[in-house]
Amino acid sequence: MLIRETVLGFLGLCSGFAVASGIFAFITMLGIVPRLAARTHTARRISWYERAILIGGTLGNIWFLFEIPLPLSVVFLCLVGLFDGIFVGCLAMALAEMLKALPIMVNRLQLKEGFPLIVSAIALGKLTGALFQFLYQ
Repeated sequence: MLIRETVLGFLGLCSGFAVASGIFAFITMLGIVPRLAARTHTARRISWYERAILIGGTLGNIWFLFEIPLPLSVVFLCLVGLFDGIFVGCLAMALAEMLKALPIMVNRLQLKEGFPLIVSAIALGKLTGALFQFLYQ
């Protein structure tokens, strides 16, 4: 029984490392960290971004694995929602930029002005859809 549990624990740990490596490789491939640092003019603090992602992923895994209860106050939920939204928005926009979807659309539609409005409209549409799904389902 002990050998079986040890082997299963080892396989689970290795699987977790593989999945985490894939996620971090995906984030690295998209170039989210350097892009955020360049846009916010904080390139000299890029190691802070990397540490924040690493610590956030580690704490999230510990929380999920050990089922640690968290305070469900309104302020806490608002902060978690804000940071999750920022992360998902950065990930989605980095993926879209990586695939060159928006620049191709701008070139094909021959847009010369209003590109920030298009990006804002996409973000507002995503926000509205998420709120609608959250509040009415």
